[in-house]
Amino acid sequence: MKTLTAPSTLPLMLLACAAAIASYVGFPTDAKAEACDAAFYDKLRSPPKGKDDRVVVKCDIKLKPEDVITRKLVFAGEAASGLTLDCRGATLGSTKLKYGGSAPTLLVRSQKLKDGSGWSVPRDITIRNCKIIGNVRLTGLGPNGEAEEVRKSSLKRNHTANAQSKAPSGIVLDRITLTSTGGIPLYFGPGVTRSSVLDSTFRGKSSKTAIYLDAESAENVISGNRFAMKVGREMIAIDGSARNVISGNTFENPEKGGVFVYRNCGEGGTIRHQEPRNNRIVDNRFIYKSSFIAYPAIWLNQRDVGKWYCEPNPKYPFGSSLDPRDRAIDNVVGGNSFEGALSPMVVNTERK
Repeated sequence: MKTLTAPSTLPLMLLACAAAIASYVGFPTDAKAEACDAAFYDKLRSPPKGKDDRVVVKCDIKLKPEDVITRKLVFAGEAASGLTLDCRGATLGSTKLKYGGSAPTLLVRSQKLKDGSGWSVPRDITIRNCKIIGNVRLTGLGPNGEAEEVRKSSLKRNHTANAQSKAPSGIVLDRITLTSTGGIPLYFGPGVTRSSVLDSTFRGKSSKTAIYLDAESAENVISGNRFAMKVGREMIAIDGSARNVISGNTFENPEKGGVFVYRNCGEGGTIRHQEPRNNRIVDNRFIYKSSFIAYPAIWLNQRDVGKWYCEPNPKYPFGSSLDPRDRAIDNVVGGNSFEGALSPMVVNTERK
């Protein structure tokens, strides 16, 4: 492992983070999207009817601050590329409605073409100034690492490139407040790249994590956010995800863990190819009421302490099928502060 923690490396890490954020955030498109018309706004603001309450977005949206949108918004395929949703303080979702992983408040997803010839992929979408109740999902081949399209792709050597080419990219969530009602509020699905959540607040409760970066995702930025929610696990999961920047965030009493870096090997029958390496976890603030019962704030190779679902398969001699270790190496950890902490806050359980 090449984890850097020495004070002398901090200026270089700050420059690296700034460069990374500048590189990953804001991906302009040549085409200018059209603003939504009055008929679309009427549909958007209408109450849900029946089981299918989705509204597919194909135009730029600018809401009024007093708006409360209870329809689920879907940005689907290439048609959504380059769009902007500016809530201007409006609310998406409602505490009166149930939002599960299969019914996100806001969904950005790729679409498989009907003729089976390929995929239509959304890129360069900006969502800002929203109060979101429920959850947000960015989805490519599948909603998670166990989806059938993901599993089938993982049986081939080019899985990482395939997953990334078919997943959303350049999605920016800026100055949002995400209130979870039980599920994971923000999920970066397999293969999602160059996407960001910036200067935002996470509230409510989750039985799992606040943010999940799933396998084969890469080059995402989580910066300047406040995590003030109750979680059942770590706040941020970096699962087989690489070259991400986690910087300048504040974690309030992350007693179940702050940022864990690992690889779920063969869980659900899916081979994880990409190693969770070259991530930068820098200049974050972890505030504890008490650390006597707290898990580590930062835990590298967290799953190497015991995984029952890992089995090498000679038929597929690559990825976690060849080597089931987490391989969370070459990550940079530095400049983080731990307030009220008594137990060790940075742990590495790499298996040699």
